[in-house]
Amino acid sequence: MDEFKRTYLRFCKEVGVEPQESVLTQLQEMRGTAGGSRLDLAGHSLSVDTCAVLGRVLQKDTLFTEVVLSDCMLSEEGTKLLLSGLCSNATIKILDLKGNNIRGTGAEAVGKMLVHNKTLRRLTLEWNALGVWDEAFSIFCEGLASNSCLAQLDLRNNQINHQGATELALALKRNSALQELDLRWNNIGLLGGRAILEALQKNHALVQLEMTGNNIPSDTLKALEQAVEHNMDRQSTLRESRSRSQVLSKEIQNLKEEKGRQFLALMETIDKQREELGRSNRTSSVRVGQLQEALNERKSAVNSLTAKLQMTEAALALSEQKVHSLGKLLSQANAEKAELLDRQAREIAKEQEESVMREGKLLREVNSLTEQNLQLKNKVEDAERRCKAQQDQIFELKKELTNTTAELKLRLSQAEGKGVLIPVDHVNRHLEETERTLQERILKLEGLRIQLEDVRDSLSSCRALDPHLDSVLALQQHRMSSLEEKLRAARQSRDESQAHCCQQKQTISELQAKNSQQSLEMDGLRRRIEELQQEVIGKEQEKVAEVSRVRVELQEQIGHLQAEKTAQGSLKEKIAALEREMKALSSNHREAMLDKESEVASLLERLRLRESEMQRMREDEAQRASFLQNAILTYVQGSPIGHYSPKK
Repeated sequence: MDEFKRTYLRFCKEVGVEPQESVLTQLQEMRGTAGGSRLDLAGHSLSVDTCAVLGRVLQKDTLFTEVVLSDCMLSEEGTKLLLSGLCSNATIKILDLKGNNIRGTGAEAVGKMLVHNKTLRRLTLEWNALGVWDEAFSIFCEGLASNSCLAQLDLRNNQINHQGATELALALKRNSALQELDLRWNNIGLLGGRAILEALQKNHALVQLEMTGNNIPSDTLKALEQAVEHNMDRQSTLRESRSRSQVLSKEIQNLKEEKGRQFLALMETIDKQREELGRSNRTSSVRVGQLQEALNERKSAVNSLTAKLQMTEAALALSEQKVHSLGKLLSQANAEKAELLDRQAREIAKEQEESVMREGKLLREVNSLTEQNLQLKNKVEDAERRCKAQQDQIFELKKELTNTTAELKLRLSQAEGKGVLIPVDHVNRHLEETERTLQERILKLEGLRIQLEDVRDSLSSCRALDPHLDSVLALQQHRMSSLEEKLRAARQSRDESQAHCCQQKQTISELQAKNSQQSLEMDGLRRRIEELQQEVIGKEQEKVAEVSRVRVELQEQIGHLQAEKTAQGSLKEKIAALEREMKALSSNHREAMLDKESEVASLLERLRLRESEMQRMREDEAQRASFLQNAILTYVQGSPIGHYSPKK
């Protein structure tokens, strides 16, 4: 209350209006008596400025739920300003404007207030003049038609005529919230009563209607009373059906809650069983995973060992293949070398035969020097050519020997780099044969040298016979010295080849030692692989035993799960039974609702029949009344009083 007073004083100060003493006094009295939520300014004359300030204060007020402004001598402008503030108020439910002579502008303000206000439940407008201006009252009726919260309306002594009653009837057709309407002591008349009666055919919310003192015929009043009674019966029936439906909905809700609790308990037990099943599945999956990891580790170890074994076997096969290929190459080289040696031997034999023939010829030429000088020169030249050919052959042999030694060194280095083994005995035999052939050739060359020395001696003995023999012998000596140098070079190359053969023998022995060591390592690896295979077989047997044990455990768990599944099946059957019971209850409730709806429909049909019967009775009464009125008029017109009445 103090807050309302302070707000009132503040708004008065803002507007520049002097606060009205009567209002302040009344507010002070209400504060002393603890008026609570009721603002009572009845009997106090309120000025326009005071109404404007009160409208602004009540616009945002949340304290009062009832405002009494009866007999306050409100002006049209003051009423408009006050009600414009009440348009947006959300707490006032009761408004009393009795005895304020509200007319056109005030009626329009009341209509606008009814359009915008959504909380007002009771409005008292007794002893005003709302029906004086038809246009203003039509605006009031429009506001009443659009209002959806007003339940009680008091319009006593408002000078409402039949036109205003028609406007009010149109508003009642659209309004579905008004329950009590007081229209006593107006001037509604027969036409207004019929209009309101016609409105009640569509309005089923009005349950209390006061129509005394409106010059309405008794039959119309009775029809209005019957329509209101029909509305009351309808409302009571609707209230009973609503209460029953509420009771049934409560019962259904209780059943649903109970079934929900049972279902939740059942679901909790199912969830617990599922959690236990999940835990057991997780433990079994973890155990199987561990076994699988151990098995995978063993498999990876076995795979790595098998890969190593395959790699070693592949390397061994590759080395054997390389040895075989090198052996083939060496055999081909030996065959070629043997062929060359045979060819050289044949040539050397041929040369020896030719030298023997040449020596015979020289002996015969010594006997006949004069005749055979030219032949000797030719033979010397022939010998020179042969010596040159032999020198070329020796050079070729040295070149072949160096090439073969270089090739053997290269192959030995490649074999050492790749770890390939060369057949040593074959190489030794080859070297010995080459050494033997070289020695034979050297011996043959020495024999040839001796023969040539003999020829030289024979030529020296025959020097006296032929003076040209000195030059020939000098030339032969020079050739012999060159041949001796070639022999020394051949001996030196033979020594080098022997040293190289010794070195090759040493490398071959080293390679044989390495080969034996590798064979030992291969034997050790084979034994290791066999041990690992045995170990893998043992691990596989252990794995099979573990898998069988886990399989047995899983079968036991599956048995437990199947038992739990059967229990869950029984629970599901119970749930299905409960659902069937719920369906049966819902069907029963639906049937009950259908029965109630059929009862309501039958009652509505009875109401419609009664209304049609009442309408027919009204039409009959109206027809009788019209007949009676016509009869009275004809009687009055036909009587002598009727003839003399115009003269009066």
